[in-house]
Amino acid sequence: MSWRLVKSCMLTLTTLSSYSTAYAEQETTQDKTIESAPKKTLSSYLHVLFKPVPAEPYWYIQTSLYTKHFNPKPEHNNNQDLIGLERHTANSYLLGGATFRHSFGRRSYYGYTGKRFDFAGTPFYGKVTAGLLYGYKGEYRDKIPLNRFEIAPAVIPSLGVKYRRLGAEILLLGTAATMINVGLEL
Repeated sequence: MSWRLVKSCMLTLTTLSSYSTAYAEQETTQDKTIESAPKKTLSSYLHVLFKPVPAEPYWYIQTSLYTKHFNPKPEHNNNQDLIGLERHTANSYLLGGATFRHSFGRRSYYGYTGKRFDFAGTPFYGKVTAGLLYGYKGEYRDKIPLNRFEIAPAVIPSLGVKYRRLGAEILLLGTAATMINVGLEL
């Protein structure tokens, strides 16, 4: 009787051991799979966000309609007389240039590159441009950040809506103002 009990215990231990070994191997395989899976980092999210997306290339000409300064002052100009031209490429990137009168009425220039983000199934889109801003000279040099040499970097996000070839956008001009532009796809 004791022999049968020992044999039964040995069989149970062997079975449990083989199950636990198989389970441990499965866990190790899963751990290796998890470890080998790419970790999500900020750069991986940015890569996905800014990767090329097929789009129809076109030219876009635009002008400003309205500007609202967040902290208005009597010397602020709210009529920018903006004229801009953009080339939208076949991979949703864009290149552009614009001339306008800055908040103090002097002619300025913005050369930039950027990306358009179409919201699928809607007429709405987002756009981010980054480039160099020139024209804040002399007494106006310190009115924008990083303008030590009268050329400053700028990043301008915007939201827009498109109807056929006509577009309208609202732009955020740093912490200073917001502007509404309209444009026409050529």
